[in-house]
Parts: sequence; structure tokens; C-alpha cells
Amino acid sequence: MTPPPVQRKFLTRPQDRVAILVTVSVVLATVVWTLREPPPSRPRTDETATGALKQEKIPLVTGDESLVDIFTRPGCPVCHIIPGIPGATGQVGPPLVLGTTGVQRLKDPGYRGYAKTVHEYIMESVLEPQRFVVRGYPGDTMPTWYGSKLSALALEKIAAYLERQTEERSVP
Repeated sequence: MTPPPVQRKFLTRPQDRVAILVTVSVVLATVVWTLREPPPSRPRTDETATGALKQEKIPLVTGDESLVDIFTRPGCPVCHIIPGIPGATGQVGPPLVLGTTGVQRLKDPGYRGYAKTVHEYIMESVLEPQRFVVRGYPGDTMPTWYGSKLSALALEKIAAYLERQTEERSVP
């Protein structure tokens, strides 16, 4: 008598096939994950290693200083006349009496900026000084790096102060 043939019931049930496919997929995914190339590491610089700030990253003024310091530390008085700021008698740039001249500049046919108010014009003039150069004053003299060296608070205080300054009086 011959023995009955071995029946392979194990692979004929659908749930067994699914279990095998899942097991093979997990093993394959593990192998691929293990053999993958590691992501390129970012080289550590002194700044990332120590958390230290480099001098060029430190703002000239934060906005917490006195108004005089907010104007003086960046050097504004060297080039501009600024009412109420001691020593601000510069002659390279226009006098900063934007309470008087701001609206005129916004209406100037040569103005190509986007500001709609004197306050916006002042901020734009500091951040993008070449957008509009006042007639009679040299171009390319106002530093373009002020936007990265003045905090938003300092810039806001500068604009708020300058938009109140007129040729007749100064408002501290």
C-alpha cells in the first residue's frame, strides 16, 4: 500500500498567504531601512557647536535703548539732521523731518516705492534705501544693511519718531 500524498493545506488558505506576505514585507522593509545611506550630516560650525552668536548677527539696537541711542548707535547723526537728537547735524543725507517732507516724497514723480503712508515710507527708506533717493542727495550712500542690524522694535520707534518731526518743531 502507498502512503497518501502530503497535502499542503497551509498555503491554500487566504489568511495564511496574507500572513506570509506581511512577514516578508516587514523583513524586506527592515533590510532596506538598515542598508540605506545615512543622511549627510551638517558640519558643525563654531556657532552651532557652542550656540554662540557671531557679531554680525547681533543687532546694533534692539529697541529697548533710549531714543537717542537708537539713532546714535547706527550712526544716523553722521549723515542726517534729526531734530531732538544731540549731534545729529550731518549733511550727506536729507534732514529727517518726515512730518513735513514725507507726504511730498510719496507724491514725488520719481518715487517708485510701495509705501502708502509716511510711516511705511520711513521703514521702506531704511530697509531699501535705493528705492527712492531724495533729489539733491547722492545715491548709494545710505547703508543697505540696516534692515539686518536694526530690530523690528527699533525700526518701529525710528519711524514713529521721524513721522512726527517737522521743520518748525521737534517732538521728542
